[in-house]
Amino acid sequence: MTDNFDVLRSKMVEEQLITRKIKSQAVLNAMRTVPRHLFVPQDIQKKAYNDCALQIGLNQTISQPYIVAFMTEQIEAAPGMKILEIGTGSGYQTAVLACLGAEVYSIELLEELGVRAEKILSALNIVNVKIKCSDGYSGWPEEAPFDAVIVTAAPEKIPEKLIEQLKDGGKMILPVGPSGLVQSLKLITKHGSVITEKDLLNVRFVPMVG
Repeated sequence: MTDNFDVLRSKMVEEQLITRKIKSQAVLNAMRTVPRHLFVPQDIQKKAYNDCALQIGLNQTISQPYIVAFMTEQIEAAPGMKILEIGTGSGYQTAVLACLGAEVYSIELLEELGVRAEKILSALNIVNVKIKCSDGYSGWPEEAPFDAVIVTAAPEKIPEKLIEQLKDGGKMILPVGPSGLVQSLKLITKHGSVITEKDLLNVRFVPMVG
């Protein structure tokens, strides 16, 4: 079965990511490496490499592989970067960022998910991650500033506290919009007091609550 998952993972990268213009070799290698099936419930592991989001319990989802790769590429995750992740969820996006050599500070509101993700990451010997159960809207001020912020749930407007915790020149990527409707995936860049905002894709994420 392990060999089969390896084949499915390779096929996912070739057919879902490269064909959609994910160009970063580092990101592609991370997506080839991280065993996505271990981050979903056992009864749906055979669907882990499908081109879709999947339910992971508690009304939460693991994002479509392409969206994980796209968001990771957009913030240019790289070794030594300090990244704040809002919404640990399954821990898969966390693992991809960590696989790229970033120091990941991840916040999950739902303790059950945070604990589960922490166990999976520990079993995979991924050590460059810290997880806390807290309200993502507040960020992690004692660890700020961050090189990048990645938000995996949709607030209705951009949280100012997260922008404040970006370093000068830092980037934040997040979906913004009402629950249940099409949202806009935005890339925010901070240069001093100047904040630029770019719309990238139409997406659907679970709502960001807090």
